[in-house]
Amino acid sequence: MPNYPGISSEAFRHPLDRQAEQALRSVPGFDLVARKFVEFVYERPRYIYLMGNSVQVGVRQFSTVYQIFRECLQSLDITPEPALFVSQAPSVNAFALGQEKPCVVLNSALLDLLSETELRSVIAHELGHLKCGHTTLTQMAMWMNFAIAGLADLTFGLSNFISTGLMLAFYEWLRKAELSADRASLLVMDELNPTLNGMMRLAGGSLKYAHEMSLEELIKQSDRYQALDDDQLNQLYKFSLYNDVSNGVFLSHPFTIERIRYLQEWAASPEFQNIRQGNYVRVGAEGAVNVEPHNEEADRLKRQIEELQREIDRIRRSQ
Repeated sequence: MPNYPGISSEAFRHPLDRQAEQALRSVPGFDLVARKFVEFVYERPRYIYLMGNSVQVGVRQFSTVYQIFRECLQSLDITPEPALFVSQAPSVNAFALGQEKPCVVLNSALLDLLSETELRSVIAHELGHLKCGHTTLTQMAMWMNFAIAGLADLTFGLSNFISTGLMLAFYEWLRKAELSADRASLLVMDELNPTLNGMMRLAGGSLKYAHEMSLEELIKQSDRYQALDDDQLNQLYKFSLYNDVSNGVFLSHPFTIERIRYLQEWAASPEFQNIRQGNYVRVGAEGAVNVEPHNEEADRLKRQIEELQREIDRIRRSQ
């Protein structure tokens, strides 16, 4: 398995990911609130929940999975080591969380469905999110859904920022961020087909009929899907499937077929070949959210957050 010492996320980050993030950065005070909100309100409780209700993977706990995890960390040069958890869940899924306490979570159904090679591809994908610093904005998107539904008690004055336009921009970024994580997976796997096989299994895998699945046929399906864009009405349908504005439902991932096309293009690019040969950006990994308070609104929100921290400290001292 290849290693990329000193590699920066900028070496493989998809340009559409960068562009979509730039749109989110334009919201005044948003970067500041995103980082601090997740730390105080989302990240810490979620980490406590995982520690209390999931299985933490280690040398003596899911040792094979842990070894795969360690190899992927080494390949992408990620330090310090994030936590890895397995959660009992019937959905085939995995996700990355956390800025202060980063971790990767694998659902138990994922372990039951995938081969070790396919699991490696998924773990590398999630580590790609951590490497790119995606997790803060991802968790903020989760909170925004709760805020819109009236389920988030603490909004730090952000409720007024949540508009349809912002939600569209947010979910556009979420989908484009997946393209960067897919590239991280390809770098670790060093071959296109194992990565695409993992995608195929996640899209519609079956243990019973796994021997009847064909990656070649899925790639042909990708060509047929691409041809649908010849009809402008189909393009409109695609947009509405991603963004159901009237019902407030937005998809967080691109269609698997589209991800396959993007990854095929990058695998054939000089950029990918240069990275494989050791020619890549070698600066430190940079998170996707930089804290840069720059106006009165950001200062006001910062004061609210500081007041919350003082209240948290007061409660701790009284216990």
